[in-house]
Amino acid sequence: MKIEQLIASATAKAVKSLFDADVDEKLCTPQKTRKEFQGNLTVVVFPFLKVSHRSPEETARAIGQYLVENEPAVSDFNVIKGFLNLSISPAYWSQLLHEIDADENFGRVEAKADAPLIMIEYSSPNTNKPLHLGHVRNNLLGYSLANILQANGYRVVKTNIVNDRGIHICKSMLAWEKWGNGVTPQSSGKKGDHLIGDFYVLFDKHYKAEVAALMEEGKTKEEAEAASPLMAEAREMLRRWEAGDEQVRSVWRMMNEWVYAGFDETYRRLGVNFDKIYYESETYLEGKEKVLEGLKKGIMYRKEDGSVWADLTAEGLDEKLLLRSDGTSVYMTQDIGTAKLRYQDFPIDKMIYVVGNEQNYHFQVLSILLDKLGFKWGKGLVHFSYGMVELPEGKMKSREGTVVDADDLMDEMEETARETSAELGKLDACSPEEAREISRIVGMGALKYFILKVDPRKNMTFNPKESIDFNGNTGPFIQYTYARICSLMRKAADAAIDYRHIDTSAVTPVEKETDLIQNLASYPAIVAEAGRSYSPALIANYVYDLVKEYNQYYHDYSILREEDEAVRAFRIMLSANVAKVVKSGMALLGIEVPTRM
Repeated sequence: MKIEQLIASATAKAVKSLFDADVDEKLCTPQKTRKEFQGNLTVVVFPFLKVSHRSPEETARAIGQYLVENEPAVSDFNVIKGFLNLSISPAYWSQLLHEIDADENFGRVEAKADAPLIMIEYSSPNTNKPLHLGHVRNNLLGYSLANILQANGYRVVKTNIVNDRGIHICKSMLAWEKWGNGVTPQSSGKKGDHLIGDFYVLFDKHYKAEVAALMEEGKTKEEAEAASPLMAEAREMLRRWEAGDEQVRSVWRMMNEWVYAGFDETYRRLGVNFDKIYYESETYLEGKEKVLEGLKKGIMYRKEDGSVWADLTAEGLDEKLLLRSDGTSVYMTQDIGTAKLRYQDFPIDKMIYVVGNEQNYHFQVLSILLDKLGFKWGKGLVHFSYGMVELPEGKMKSREGTVVDADDLMDEMEETARETSAELGKLDACSPEEAREISRIVGMGALKYFILKVDPRKNMTFNPKESIDFNGNTGPFIQYTYARICSLMRKAADAAIDYRHIDTSAVTPVEKETDLIQNLASYPAIVAEAGRSYSPALIANYVYDLVKEYNQYYHDYSILREEDEAVRAFRIMLSANVAKVVKSGMALLGIEVPTRM
């Protein structure tokens, strides 16, 4: 039984014994004692005043005395107004450390065959451009959330929906046909997604020049945009694509293959993956079918121009276009089609969409439409809405080619990690291959941790240089601490010290050790809360606090040089379990930890 549950149960018994009243154990659940007060756990006694008929201080003292006399885990107490601060016996913490040590999967719950099935959609790239910094945050959040939910005992399916159709794709295709001169990834030496992204930017450049020229002829901006021959060509290409024109389709297939190969390489470097990938080119017709089905049932309606709409004014929203007058689909239609296919493929209990907060309204609408169309999880779909990533100099713009490319960013992070590690002498004893691998792990760890430590709902500014620091709340600081413990364990092994074969049951932990054990013991609750609140940031900041506390302990106490064999073994065991939890927590974030640095 967890110490919090133990204390809650004992406190409920105390209230029953002292005041002859039954109270809900939830009201008795203790919190971690604030650092400025003595004790480990604090029970708030205000809910018990109605039955005690005493002051808060008197009530707290009576319960505290009862617990000291009747619960072996409680060694002492103090009272601050209505707050009962309990000191837990060192023997209890020692026993708890041994239990944590024996549990290889500490903090994780294995999913049962009948556990709820959660599908998580993340990434959602467009095939007209490479992945950028915004996609990096999306992928890291989605992948980490999947890991956290799995650690909470859910079955999880990771999916990606690739936006491989639409007017933006046609812009890149048209630019390639007009100005590409048959260039390929092979002939250019460029990744396919980068090559196609260049043509998307090129289209926009020519389009803007065309609009500017038309405005010089006296047209308004709106008139010029409507009269643009280039945009008219792109729209005609989309129409031909939807009509199944083989010439357009063959170019589209070829260019998409280039992009997919590029995406796969980026995903591999990011360390994320998917169980199933859907393509909007395969889902939009399914969506049209569902919309037309809804039209027949009177859920949707058709306007005079032939377009199909859903009236959501009764739900406090507006009217939503689902099929244009020319019969082409909109994003919402595609999302409905994707939902249909997913429901056919998997018996989903919950659907989580990892999409930026600029799409909040879209998912409100989607939830209502899916519910109206009969999807059981429609109303309960979760839009994991996260904030935007900006750079110190401001927002990124895809059309203008000012986005931070994901591949370039990863290159920069690895190079910065190599330079920083070399300056600090951390690569001195490494071979060139080891140095490259450590630089990769540290660079990617810095990137991932910097992004994931922030509350996902908040906008954030990403600063590459700040992220790679071996001090403070950074990935490299945590990784270095893990490597330090690994070094300690290697030295212990070299000295033939195996803590598991040494009796440490009689060791009384010192205060810093009990604090560390208490921190370790809270890991399962942190994992559970991160799963409830969809927040990898809780894991990240927990691991940082644990590492910070351990480093202070490492500085203050001798471990391998401790002369008392049992105490030395106890400290090695404590260090080993800090490393175990650090590795486990970082794995939930998708971050590797090196054994040497």
